[in-house]
Amino acid sequence: MDELVKQYINEMKLVNGLNRQRIFEAWDRASGAGPYTVNRYLKNRVLYCSISSSVLRNRLFYSKSRILDLMNGFLAEDELFVKDTDTGVYVKDIVLR
Repeated sequence: MDELVKQYINEMKLVNGLNRQRIFEAWDRASGAGPYTVNRYLKNRVLYCSISSSVLRNRLFYSKSRILDLMNGFLAEDELFVKDTDTGVYVKDIVLR
């Protein structure tokens, strides 16, 4: 069954949208800033996030490396995330705005 789901995702070209959604969910889990994240987008494996609270944005800035490690760990364990690299780094950087 797992193989059929993966094959369906690849054939219907849903990989990019699904991966982006899984990365956004990993951000919410790793940072805890989901309710304060106003806008986010992914470009070239860099996650851009607009945070509504300047205090929280400052706290997240100092925790970026820990959050990146947590996010990449969550994505490595996620069975629905289609891994396109062997390095284990799916999100290279986070830009907070």
